[in-house]
Amino acid sequence: MEKKKVKMSRKQFLGNAALATAGFTILPSYVVSGLGYKAPSDKLNIAGIGVGGMGFGNLRLMATENIVALCDTDWRHSQRTFDEYPNAKRYWDWRKMYDEMDSSIDAVMVATSDHTHAIVGAHAIALGKHAYIEKPLTHTVYESRLLTKLSEKHRVATQMGNQGASGEGVSQVCEWIWNGEIGEVTKVEAFTDRPLWPQGINPPSEVMPVPSTMNWDLFVGPAKMRPYNAIYTPWNFRGWWDFGTGALGDMACHILHPPFKALNLEYPIKVRGSSSQLYQDSCPATEIVHLTYPRRAAVSNVNMPEVEVIWYDGGLKPKEPEGWPEGRNMNVGGGGVIFHGSKDTLICGCYGRDPWLLSGRVPDVPKSLRRIDDHRQDWIRACKESPANRLETASSFSEAGPFNEMVVMGVLAVRLQGLHKVLDWDGPNMRFTNISDNDKVRMLIEERSIHREGDRPRTQKIWTDELNAKEFAESLVKTKYREGWSLPSMPV
Repeated sequence: MEKKKVKMSRKQFLGNAALATAGFTILPSYVVSGLGYKAPSDKLNIAGIGVGGMGFGNLRLMATENIVALCDTDWRHSQRTFDEYPNAKRYWDWRKMYDEMDSSIDAVMVATSDHTHAIVGAHAIALGKHAYIEKPLTHTVYESRLLTKLSEKHRVATQMGNQGASGEGVSQVCEWIWNGEIGEVTKVEAFTDRPLWPQGINPPSEVMPVPSTMNWDLFVGPAKMRPYNAIYTPWNFRGWWDFGTGALGDMACHILHPPFKALNLEYPIKVRGSSSQLYQDSCPATEIVHLTYPRRAAVSNVNMPEVEVIWYDGGLKPKEPEGWPEGRNMNVGGGGVIFHGSKDTLICGCYGRDPWLLSGRVPDVPKSLRRIDDHRQDWIRACKESPANRLETASSFSEAGPFNEMVVMGVLAVRLQGLHKVLDWDGPNMRFTNISDNDKVRMLIEERSIHREGDRPRTQKIWTDELNAKEFAESLVKTKYREGWSLPSMPV
């Protein structure tokens, strides 16, 4: 191969050195291409799956690359995205897209409803595609563990779509806590003002005709089939257990990320949930979840004792600590977090925004964590780096997978509240250890208002038969998919 002489100024040399420090492998494009990786100047071929809502916004921030394919089950909702990328090939079914365009796709952006994040993303990763998956990363604990292990096995670049992970607030909260500004944290309280969609309601009785622009069978995907009703999608899927994870899945991936990262959390050991009326099909209108984490290794000489994390939603929120400034709103951007430390109390908003100390002190702490301009571009940068030299993204699945388990563990706690006890959780083995073979639970199907002439109005509650609690819990940890749908095997 003929060698070419290249002149490089001192400024160019220093610039390339900085890129190398940031994780880029500085090689000629023909060498990078030969190794199967792209030079930073080359463009990725990205396929978008679930492109009508958040997917549209994500793709616009990925438009520095080639958007080569678009897939959605609702083509009316996705029309603006189709118009934005007229040259991208369109699909209803992501499986057909993978079959036909495997060699033409480098990476996927997944923003479907919660219950299909894992199956779409897992098959992409198994094909060696880089993956950006919206929050919550998955619908269940097992799915989170699977994506974590698959991404490690296939060495692809990954990112969960909790964009606050790339924001200033999360980094600042971590730096303050790791510098010992508030001492040891033994309790964290967090809340959101969500939901903004219907929850805690009866399932619809009306069966509607499926619109010509909707493929209902593909939308339902691995969940059990049910008749179409417009209340389920596009936005309201979050309020139904089969398709979403309620306010927890929508906002906890933003709000609980600062405590998860700053306190070096992994698996809880005890969980308990409570809520307003709990239905079989619909997420409740309000929830409280208690998660207890064991003592962890110290971080920067700051001890990490056992800590309780308490979550509130649906209009509930923590009590203001003593000394709270009059007139100050705890809700910043949709929620907030209170870190109760042995030396001070730290408060921040959603995404870790605007952290402050209850004492009024303003910490002067050096910036030790990397700052990121854009969450999506951070992932694109990582996609172009070789696995050996890749700088991990702000919310790679190595962190986002265990973190998402924290979020969906809250769902488990709420759905198992009928046991009326604190549940002991064996994180490594993904099982509850104090649910006996004889424990039973039942679910509320619907409430009916009964009005008889001359009688006071009353409510009739329709319940399921009693369910074996252990089997029900196992079905929530690892959901059984509908026939014809399956996940890749869990890597050993």
